[in-house]
Formats: sequence, C-alpha cells, structure tokens
Amino acid sequence: MSKIVVVGANHAGTACIKTMLSNYGEANEIVVFDQNSNISFLGCGMALWIGEQIAGADGLFYSNKEELESMGARVYMESPVLSIDYDAKTVTALVDGKEHVESYEKLIFATGSQPILPPIKGAEFKPGSYEFESTLENLQFVKLYQNSADVINRLENKDIKRVAVVGAGYIGVELAEAFQRKGKEVVLIDVVDTCLAGYYDRDLSDMMAKNMEDNGIQLAFGETVKEVAGNGKVEKIITDKAEYDVDMVILAVGFRPNTAFAGEKIERFRNGAFLVNKHQETSIPGVYAIGDCATIYDNATRETSYIALASNAVRTGIVAAHNACGTDLEGIGVQGSNGISIYGLNLVSTGLTLEKAIRNGFNAAVTEYTDNQKPEFMEHGNFPVTIKIVYDKDSRRILGAQMAAREDISMGIHMFSLAVQEGVTIEKLALTDIFFLPHFNKPYNYITMAALGAKD
Repeated sequence: MSKIVVVGANHAGTACIKTMLSNYGEANEIVVFDQNSNISFLGCGMALWIGEQIAGADGLFYSNKEELESMGARVYMESPVLSIDYDAKTVTALVDGKEHVESYEKLIFATGSQPILPPIKGAEFKPGSYEFESTLENLQFVKLYQNSADVINRLENKDIKRVAVVGAGYIGVELAEAFQRKGKEVVLIDVVDTCLAGYYDRDLSDMMAKNMEDNGIQLAFGETVKEVAGNGKVEKIITDKAEYDVDMVILAVGFRPNTAFAGEKIERFRNGAFLVNKHQETSIPGVYAIGDCATIYDNATRETSYIALASNAVRTGIVAAHNACGTDLEGIGVQGSNGISIYGLNLVSTGLTLEKAIRNGFNAAVTEYTDNQKPEFMEHGNFPVTIKIVYDKDSRRILGAQMAAREDISMGIHMFSLAVQEGVTIEKLALTDIFFLPHFNKPYNYITMAALGAKD
C-alpha cells in the first residue's frame, strides 16, 4: 500500500482525491490537508449569488469532508501546511493548534491561488488570516465562500450605496453586474483601457464595455488605483486620474499561484507556479502539482504556460491521480476555453486572441464574420452572431476563436477548442461537415463563411 498526501482539497484536489479513491482506494492510503473550512466552492457562481440570480449558496458546493471520508480518505480541515521535508518525505501541518507531522510516499500539491494585492495605499491583508480579510472595513478580496458571504452580509447595510470594483477581468466584470443588480451604483476600474483584455480582441471587449455602460455601470478604464482612503472604513478610492466617493471596494485584479509555503527545492515557472510535466509531476520525483498552483501545457502556443481555470484544475487532478497511483497517463494540454454572460451578452473564446498570437511570435491573422444564426425567413429565435478565428498564415493552423451573441452559442466554441488541440488548418475547417437545418443554422453558416474568408 502506498501513502499519498494531498495538500489542498478544492476543485483540483477534490477531483484528484475522488479519482484515486474510486479507482485505487484499496491499494492506497489517502491523507488530505486543507487550510479552509469548506470544500469545492464554485467561485464562478459567486457573482450570481451576490446578484441574487440564484436562490443561495447551497448549490455552489458539490463535495465536502464527509463525502471524502466516506470514500476512505483521512481529511484534516482548517489545517494549513507549514513546511515540507522532501528528503525525509514528511509534511508538517497545523492541526487543532498543534504541529502535526505526516509521512508520505507520494505528495500532491493542490493549493490553488491567492488574490493579488497590488501596491495600493490603504490595502493590506489582516495578519495571520487565511481568509483574505482586509484591515480596512468594506475593502473586500474575493476568493472563498467566506468572502462572498461577508460581502452579501455587508450589502444589507443601507449606507453602502456605491461600490468600486478594481479589475475588469472575468471576476470583476461579473461582480460589477452583480452589484448593479443589487441596486448599487458601480464604478469599474482597470489600468487597461478596456475589459476582458486577455480573453478577447478589442472589438469584442468594447462590445462588452458598451453593454455594461448601457446598463448603468460607470467605466474608469486606463486608470491606476493609488489609494483606498477612509477613517477605519472605505470612503473613497483614488486613481492617477480621479477620485471616487465609494462605500465599498472590491479588489479583483487577479490571482497568483499559492506556492510560497513549499520551499525552494521545486522548480518554478516564471510566475512562481510549480513547473510540471504532462504527468503533473514536479522536478522532484513523486511530487505532483495540480490546478491553479501548477503550470499546464498550452496547445495553442505548444509551450508550457499558466492558465488558471476550474476546468483545467479538474483535468489535471484526474491526470495526477492516475500517475500517483501507478497508471501512466499523460495530459493532452488545454486551450484555455472560457466564457462569460453579462446582461444577456454571451462571449466565449478558446486559444489565442490575435494580440496574444502576435506577441507569441506567430505570423497571425484573423478572419471575422457576423450573420444571423438562422435563415432570415425564420422569424423567431433568430439572432446575430459574431465570430473571429485567429490563424497562423504560415502553417495555416487555427490558433484561437471568439464568439459573441445575445443567445447561447457556447457549444460552438468546443469545436474550436478541439481544432486548436488537434492542429486543424483554416482550410480544413472551411470544408468541415457542418449540417444544415433552418431550425439551427444557415447552409452558409457563420463558421464556414468566416473560414472561407481567411486570406492566403
């Protein structure tokens, strides 16, 4: 029997633990340490909860300590790992206020990520807190269930009328909508002069920016936050260009891998993530890393990268589980497929934007097309769709795709994800067998037409 210690039990850790117990439970002893008090909180539903678009938080959990223990794991919650001795193969954790030493034969890190704290005057974490609490009242970091619950509780205070959200990535944009739905005035601030810059090219990100403005959100793009000011609690936020009187500030500027606790022996990626191979194994044999704390192979660039998504966490957890238990399994890489829905405008993307492709050295081009989903004689349930396909002019390989519509077009992006993964060329896509029926699409559909529009 092999003893496997897992550090962290959220998305990646839960997927890994369940896979090991379901397939190899009788042959292995699984011990789990997590510094949190709960497991499997779906942070992607946080804004829906805050904005009262769902009934409550119960559905945002899909596992717990009791389930993992019923499957055979030994689970220590609220037990942060303090140090690891890789030579002695021991983990030291704080359990019930006392140091607890656990030996291991295999070790799996699933420690996720932590909110980035930018150099902003007045913004700092409470010393010793594992829940990302601020020292200034109503300055909020969003990561855990506890953070969301705290925000919801504070919003009951009628004095909180105006909220500033710092960071216009996915989480920031979703939270801006959530606060506006709660009846709050919202200003969305970002140092970049648009929103969702890492996921979409400028015309689609501008489409989302206008969508937010049309729904009453004030945009303060191209501004750097310098200070969050107030006497004990938030009163204003100051940028390099303006001051905004606000009652709450949400910092959502991004996340960094949670790896500092693990010492210096393991090789790291440029952002501090554990550098792993396609088996999710680190530079130390028998030590694995999964989810947001680890690198992943990017099929678009065909290089090791860092793409923090819950879907990637689950897949890497499955891969590491099999390898740690003795079954050789190589991950196939990812494309960073993602999506967002704000005030009914749906954007989905996979792979590289044109800007990212050029930055990565590709001789890249984009072909774009906008058309109705169905023939014009279909008078009901018909809507316009915009699609962009990024490809390399030299190899003709598809590097990425983006789509926008007021209806659900999400399934289409899965085809493009597979195309990037498998190295499909733009010419092959143009001749791909896409069926036609007026209820669904056009004979010359927007995917085919965009592909046919690619230049030599």
